[in-house]
Amino acid sequence: MLRDRYRSRLPEDLQQLTGPVEGTVDLPLHIVWSGRATYSLARPKSRMTLYRTVLAEGLREDLAAFLHHWLLAEQWPVLRRLVSPYIRELWECAFSELPRTAPGGTTA
Repeated sequence: MLRDRYRSRLPEDLQQLTGPVEGTVDLPLHIVWSGRATYSLARPKSRMTLYRTVLAEGLREDLAAFLHHWLLAEQWPVLRRLVSPYIRELWECAFSELPRTAPGGTTA
């Protein structure tokens, strides 16, 4: 059931992810219902947390609005280890341009 939920949120193409590449991002309540909701794209840890949160909780429209294809691909080697195995597997199967190894050449 989780796989189907995440699969239905996938964009058809990574190029559909046209979110911001700089500045700050304020996530809506339906994605972040408690805790921090503002993220700085200039700070790697903050950006990584934003991407992990949107991948886990965002709807298809949210993925397109808050994620950017270039930043996703750049962060993926580390980000893939921070998301659930369901999310990692679906995204890597759907998008061959996402690297399947973490820094140092190890897979997760």
